[in-house]
This record gives sequence, structure tokens and C-alpha cells, in this order.
Amino acid sequence: MTPPKKLPAADTVPEAAPTSHAPVPSAEPTAVAPDSAVTTAAEAPTPNAASAPSRNASIGWAAGGLVVVVGLAWLVQFLVDWVPEVSADTGFGGIAKAVEYPVYAIVLGFAGNALLTATGLRDRMAAAFRTEFFIKVGLVLLGATIDFSIFVRAFGPAVVQACLLITAVFLFTWWFAGRLGVDDKLRALLATALAVCGVSAAVAAAGAVQAKKEQLAFTATLVIVFAVPSIFLLPWLANLMGLSSAVTGAWIGGNIDTTAAVTAAGAVAGEEPLQIASIVKVTQNALLGVVAVLLTMFFAFRSGDAADPGTPKRITDPAAYKLVWQRFPKFVLGFLAASIVATILGQTMSPQLLEPRLDAAKDIQVWALTLAFVSIGLEFKVQSAKEAGWKPIAVFTAATVVNLVVGLALAAVLFGGFQM
Repeated sequence: MTPPKKLPAADTVPEAAPTSHAPVPSAEPTAVAPDSAVTTAAEAPTPNAASAPSRNASIGWAAGGLVVVVGLAWLVQFLVDWVPEVSADTGFGGIAKAVEYPVYAIVLGFAGNALLTATGLRDRMAAAFRTEFFIKVGLVLLGATIDFSIFVRAFGPAVVQACLLITAVFLFTWWFAGRLGVDDKLRALLATALAVCGVSAAVAAAGAVQAKKEQLAFTATLVIVFAVPSIFLLPWLANLMGLSSAVTGAWIGGNIDTTAAVTAAGAVAGEEPLQIASIVKVTQNALLGVVAVLLTMFFAFRSGDAADPGTPKRITDPAAYKLVWQRFPKFVLGFLAASIVATILGQTMSPQLLEPRLDAAKDIQVWALTLAFVSIGLEFKVQSAKEAGWKPIAVFTAATVVNLVVGLALAAVLFGGFQM
């Protein structure tokens, strides 16, 4: 889904801002004492000159962080080929061959996180850990590997599953958090993150309800803490229960909160589950705009600000349509466009010409997803998890269980007879 221009990590999320964006005022100049000498214009440093070293330093640290991310991603690709090769004649050979690149990427991301945190460099390099950006690039390219006819056939069940699952999980989370006395704004963030698409949904909800930055940080941290184990747990459970590829993909896509983690779990489960999981998840993502509008209206009327001309009064208001488009994840359109173009080319271009180009797109997609999975580990911050408190954790745990059970039932009913 489409977050604000810069996706915040769990520990660096900005305070939610209203829908309208006013320019940030510059800092006030330092007052000069009456008896001090007046500095001439030629001698006084300009704001741009004063801030240039700081900007250059920030760019330098971001570049360093990007080197770390790319270096770890390269190491992942190396390990994917090297570990099965050197362990082929050992008892570990079968396991090593089954381990997919998301596993290496996330483990190395956490290892890099621990090292950078211990050396005090993690926060300085955090601008380069762009999980959402990398995952969007990877998903758009993933669309090129999915025949559009599969998307057309899966779209109906995916929409039904998304609507029912979002409604059930949101209402349960809202109710249970209220029973525990959780603040309404934090309730909205938790419910939206669990029901729709994780951190991006929480960011959109924070802007809609004017949540505190600490509440957004708590929610984002919980999303990551719960999503990472799900990457490995859900494919294992699906295999244990003997679920079909379509049901496995629908269960993964409907239940794991973040798009990055859904893609990672789908990659672990296999190519066919990954395709269905991606279709289900982008369908959920597309509903984020509607959820953001409803939250904006609910909290505006509840707080007595309904007279604000910027607040939509009904879901059919022009302001509501504008807000839906603002919150709509634009990468979904890229995903669909790539699938359509690849499908048309598959019918009009010879395999000798098309396959090398699709293989190149597939290689770039794997690299983009590897960068995203490495960033998942790098973005996590233990301190934020410690500060979240027990009530949000209890809410998240209970709602995750409900999500798993209801999601599995819907996936089995809606995708039980689906043929890839």
C-alpha cells in the first residue's frame, strides 16, 4: 500500500499529520542582545550554508546504509547457491536445498541490525532501509510473471475474502481493545494494521485519526514482531495440513499484515502460492483508501470537528473520493499493468524473444524482494518492542488468532476449488 513519501521505521515514525499539508515554518532566528555588535550580511552565515554539512552528512550515512543493504543482499544470493553446493553430500543437504532466499535475507538483516546497533550506526543509516519501496518494485515486477487470466479468475474470491476478513478482524480488534481500555486512537491503528496491510495501513490510519507518534511506533513495532515469525509459520502449517497452493496463498495473503512479509512467506511456500498471496494482498491494499475515509469521518464527527470543510460528510462526497485516491496504493496499478502487458506479449511475441526479457524481469524482482527482506531485519528495533506495553500485545495476539482462523475458513471456502 502506499505510505507517505518516506516510510517510517518502527522507531522513527513521524507524528501523524492532517490530510492537508502546510509548509513547515523555518526555525526562528536567534535573538541578538541589544549591546552586541550587529553582524553584517556578508559575515552572517546563510541557513543553506549552515545546513549544508548536515545534509551532506545525512546523504553520506544514507549512502553507507544502502551499501550495507546491497552488500547483505549480494551475500544472500551467494548463500542460496553456495550452501546447498557445499552441503550436498551431508545430512544437511536436503534442508539446505529447501531453504529459500527470504530466510537468508531476514536472518542476515537481523544480524546486520545487531551489529549496526552495537556500533551506534543503525539510526544514522536508517534512511536507506526502505522495505516498502523495495517491496513495491518487486511486486510490480512480480505482476509480469502472473498471467492476467489468473488475476481475473482470482479477483472475485479475493474481493469477497478481503471485505469479509477486513470487517471481521477490524471489528474484533476494535471491540477487544475497547474491553481492555486501550485509547481509541491506538485502537484504530491496531485494528487497521491487523485488518488491512500492516505498517502502511497504520500510517494511513494515524493521519486519519490524528494519533500520537508513539502510538504509531507501538503499532508498527507489533506488526513487525508478529509478521516475521508468520513468514515461516504459515507455510509450514499449510504444508502440515496439506492445503492446496491456492488455499495456501489465499491464507498467507489474507493473514500476514505486511505486504513484504506476505511476499516472503509466499516465496517460501512456492511460486503458485506466491502468486495467489500477492493477488489477495493487493486486493486488501486497494481497500485502504476506503478504510481511511471511514476513520476520518468517524473521528471527525466524534470529536465535534464535522464542520471542518476538509472533512467528508458522506462517503459519496467529492472530498471522500479525493481522500480515497490519496490513500490508494498506486503500486497496485503497476502490478496490474505489468500483468496485462506480459500477458499480451505472451500472445503476440515469440518465446525466443519474450522469455529472456521475462527472465531479466524475474532476476530484478528477486533482487528487489531480497533488498526488502534484508530491510525487514534492519528496520526492527528491540527498544520499541519493549516500550509497547502488554495491552497492545494482548490485542494483537488475540486478533492474530482470530485472523488466522477466519482467514483459513474463508480461504478454504473461496479458493478450495481454484485451479492455477
